Amino acid sequence: MAETPSKAVDIRETMRDPTAFEAFYRKHNEAVSRFVARRITDPHTANDVTTEVFLAAIDSAGGYRPERGGELAWLLGIARNVTAAELRRAARELHKNGRASGRRPLDTDDIARLEEQIDAERAARPLLAAMADLPQRLRAVAELVDVDGLPVAEAAAALRIRVGTAHVRLHRARNLLRAGSLACPEPVPPAATPSHLPRLPRPPRLPRLPRL
Repeated sequence: MAETPSKAVDIRETMRDPTAFEAFYRKHNEAVSRFVARRITDPHTANDVTTEVFLAAIDSAGGYRPERGGELAWLLGIARNVTAAELRRAARELHKNGRASGRRPLDTDDIARLEEQIDAERAARPLLAAMADLPQRLRAVAELVDVDGLPVAEAAAALRIRVGTAHVRLHRARNLLRAGSLACPEPVPPAATPSHLPRLPRPPRLPRLPRL
C-alpha cells in the first residue's frame, strides 16, 4: 500500500538515529531486496547492492520530499539508480576483483535466504526482458508499475516526473509491448510473503554525519 506523504517522518533525523534507522531498514529491506533480486541473480552482488541502496539513502536524505511520494517510492528511485550502476559496471567487467575483497562475508543462512528470494522473483524476469528494448523513459515507468508493483503516482514520485507524464509513458510502453513480438504480459504479482520473516542481514552502519 502506498504511504501517505503527510505521515512521513523526517528522513534526515531517521538517518542520524541508529535505532530509528534500524527500524526504517527493517521496514523497507524486504521491498528493496525484492527489487534488486528481480534484476541481479548473484546473491553476493544482490546483498551488496541492497546495502548500497540504504547507504545512498543516507547520503540523499536531504533531497527527500514527502509531498512527492512516500518513503518506498523514494527508496526504489534510489534502488533503480544503484542497480543500474551495478549492471553497467558488470557489463564493463571493471573492478571485478576489487569489489569482492571489500564484501562482508555471507554465512550459509544469508546465502540461502538470498537465493530463495532471487528464485522467488524469477517470474518478473521475462517481463523485464520484454521491456529491455523500450526507450529508457518508457521502460523506467513500466518497470516500476508492472514489475515492481508501485501505483503510477508512486512511480512518478520515484522518477521525479509528473503523474500525468507517468500515465502517458506507461500507456506508450504497454502499446509498444503489445505491438512487438511478445504480447504485453500481465503485471507480475508480488512474491508470496512467508508465514515467518527470514532473518534480515544487519543494517549498514551509519556513517558520522555533519550537524545541520
